[in-house]
Amino acid sequence: MAPVRGACVGAVACVHFPSQPHPHPRPRVTPIVITPLPRPAADPDIRALAELLRDAVQSGAAVSFLATLTVAEAEAWWRNAIATAHPNAVFLVAREEGRIVGTVQVHPAWAPNQPHRMDLAKLLVHREVRQGGIGSRLMVAAEEAARAAGYTLLTLDCKRGGAAERLYRKLGWTFVGIIPNFAVDPDGVTPHDDALFYKPL
Repeated sequence: MAPVRGACVGAVACVHFPSQPHPHPRPRVTPIVITPLPRPAADPDIRALAELLRDAVQSGAAVSFLATLTVAEAEAWWRNAIATAHPNAVFLVAREEGRIVGTVQVHPAWAPNQPHRMDLAKLLVHREVRQGGIGSRLMVAAEEAARAAGYTLLTLDCKRGGAAERLYRKLGWTFVGIIPNFAVDPDGVTPHDDALFYKPL
């Protein structure tokens, strides 16, 4: 898949935008380039992805982890996720001057009777560069990757009522329903509901 270029710029997958953007996002003066992550991933990319995941969790994202997540734990999670992923899975990264500032992934459904479906997971954008369209571009690139691979249906879920839900509705995803008290926030205490979405390709 060719790089996507432009000047702006976690069964069902768990996908959430952090609820607390950086108070002073950096003005963007360099282009964002979106490409598939090479597999196996290089150590610097693993470290960058680990920091990106920790940034998301520390800013309130509901992406399966608690605020106690360490860099070592995040690196181990990424290494395992990439190493054990289906051969058709796609990990996309958004880079600014080589630095990873965003990511998303799509995975084929495990069930043999769902060969047409992929789960979209772990949409993350660093606090410093949010509100600049990177999340939307990652989503579009993920949809294009799934379509190019022959898949016809995407599914995801997100914390109810957040920026992620608004983004998915804006991008044409169909809301299915709510699972009450699905998980807790990174504080390990506060429960939240889960919103389910799908999108035909």
